[in-house]
Amino acid sequence: MDIQPYTTTETLAVGRPWLMSMLGIEANLSVTLDIAAFDQTLHWTEASAYQPERKLKSGIPLGKNATTGLYEPYAAVTNEVQTATVTGGPTGGTFTLTYSGQTTAAIAYNATAATVQAALIALSNLAPGDVVVTGAAGGPYTLTFGGTLLGDNVASLTATASLTGGTTPGVTMATTTAGGSATASDGTQKFAGFLFTEVAFHPTATKVAAPLMVHGQIDVAKLPVAFDPADVPAGSNTQFIYKV
Repeated sequence: MDIQPYTTTETLAVGRPWLMSMLGIEANLSVTLDIAAFDQTLHWTEASAYQPERKLKSGIPLGKNATTGLYEPYAAVTNEVQTATVTGGPTGGTFTLTYSGQTTAAIAYNATAATVQAALIALSNLAPGDVVVTGAAGGPYTLTFGGTLLGDNVASLTATASLTGGTTPGVTMATTTAGGSATASDGTQKFAGFLFTEVAFHPTATKVAAPLMVHGQIDVAKLPVAFDPADVPAGSNTQFIYKV
């Protein structure tokens, strides 16, 4: 019997589609990550059949926890969330929503969330991805803003109702989460930099050393975690050259 060894090679310093240019990159800082603060799928992938280590994705925005001194995912500013509630139990009619001077086409009283979202995205000042609408047919509808409005304090929508039936039917709007405010106060609300390379760690590890990128050209659209450089809180790292 002729038994030959099986060899496999995995390279960790790859997978940087978000890095537009290797030119001009300064020496990266060596930091320690708190593994427990990172989530599977969003931040890291499971081990492969021949490689027991898990891998943190490169390009993750990081912040430093002031208490532990360890680096965690950057606690980005909040995304705006608004709600639209159809009141009074109408049995017919329509309503419209207005965002920054633009008004949707008529929306049925019992419209699905997808229909409401489509009506909003059809506005000239909203693009696909700027708002996602969820909820049951007839509401309440939850409007979560992102895309070009990621982390922004979005103007409040208004509603105009032409509903029938029920008892004094109408549509009320409310802002449940204001966009643009910091989501943490432990230091991670200050952006420190990006994880420069993929980093392998054992499933039982609690901490791992990693390179923090301090300079470079970044394609924000290709980062593994949504990040808007326009929403970086005051006092954060400003050494980066952003190119979106």
